[in-house]
Parts: sequence; structure tokens; C-alpha cells
Amino acid sequence: MRAELNKYHQNLLREDERLGAKDREDCVLRYAPLIHFIANRLAMRLPPSVSKDELVSAGIVGLLDALEKFDAGLGNQFKTYAEHRIRGAMLDELRKMDWFPRSVRKTNQKVEEAVLSLQSRLGREPEDEEIAQELGVEIEEYFRMMHRGASAGLLNIEDLLVEGGGAKLNGQGLEGASPLDELKVKEVKAVVAGALRALSEIEQQVISLYYYDELTLKEIAEIFHLTESRICQIHSKAIMRLRTKLRVFYES
Repeated sequence: MRAELNKYHQNLLREDERLGAKDREDCVLRYAPLIHFIANRLAMRLPPSVSKDELVSAGIVGLLDALEKFDAGLGNQFKTYAEHRIRGAMLDELRKMDWFPRSVRKTNQKVEEAVLSLQSRLGREPEDEEIAQELGVEIEEYFRMMHRGASAGLLNIEDLLVEGGGAKLNGQGLEGASPLDELKVKEVKAVVAGALRALSEIEQQVISLYYYDELTLKEIAEIFHLTESRICQIHSKAIMRLRTKLRVFYES
């Protein structure tokens, strides 16, 4: 942890900063458990190929960024502000990695196109069996396809549900958002809100517990007295439906 901190001090320390190097180091060490906690929870949703150490390193950058930009005059607690910055830095690092297999991205695209085609023809949300038939696969294979692709929605769904990520539409974050960006954010949030309302009650609850309360699928399964595989199906289906709605919005 100290070695990683020293690495980032070289680039981030300035003569006019409010906190000295010792204060920053003490702060990072004090918040190290929080950084590791956020990294661990995020890593649970990612393939084993994604290094948790890289998430931790990104989290340190996020904490230092929080120290740099925190304004107590706005009435926010530093811990809350730091959590937002730490998590955001980790998600930014995941975007740079482009960690999701291209084959799975193609599969997601096929599923989404099948759903959109069925919606157009049927005038309603298609059932799982109808989507599987449209894809030409058995229902079990369809559920496996959704499960493999669910994590691909992690970044954009986390952005929209947890961080209001449309604020990064111009690539500069909240601080650099233009009036046009802010309008786009409102439009995206309206689309997401509508898509969430279209989900079944249990799908809404699973999404809320998974992304807002950050429970694992196993923990959610215990709450509903269902198997983890069943909760995984519910989660995957909800993500697919949300992703399809967002795709229509961004392509319109």
C-alpha cells in the first residue's frame, strides 16, 4: 500500500496543496480498508482475469482525487464523497482494461437484436421461450448466454443506477458537464427510470439489492429463499432488458 501511494505522490503532489505528504499518507492508510472493501465487492462481479490489485491502485488515485477536490462547505461528509470518487476511479480503470471478451459482446448484440425484432413484431415484451426460439437455441442455452453477458452491462448500468454516469457523456465528468450534457443526463435517467418500471417487482428488487445495497447474488437468494442460479437468471434477464432499452435510446 505504501509503495503504491509513493508511486502516485510523484504525480499528484503540488506546492499549493492543502495537505502535506504525511497527511495524505495517513489518510490513505486510514481509508485502506474502505478501498479494499469496494474493490472486493466489485471484483465479485468480474472475471478472475481482472486483477483486484489494479482496482485497489485505482481506488488510491480516487481517494487522492477526493482529498484534492473535497469541499466541506457543500455540506457533504468526506467519507461519502470519497466512496464516490474511489468507486468511480475503479470503474474508469475497468473501462480502460476493455476486459470483456469480444465473443460475449457479439452474443449480447445478437440477443438484443432478437429482442428488438420480437418487440417490433409482437408489440410487447417477448417471453424467454420466444427469445430462445428467435435465436435458434434451447431455453437452457439462452439462459447461459444471458448469464455470460450480464457482467458486460456492469459499467453502464453502474454508471446510470449508482453514479448517474450520464454526467460523463462529454468525457470530463460532472465538473465539466455542459448544459447539453446535463440535458442528455436527464433524458438518460428518464429512459432508465421507465425501463426499471417495466421490470417485474422481483426484478426491480434484485437490481436494487445488487446495485444499490451491493449484496451478492448469493445473499439476495437467501433473502428470497430461492437458489442462487434462479436469482442469477432474474438478474441477467433484467440487465438484458435494461441494456436493450438503453441501446434503443443511444441509437435513436
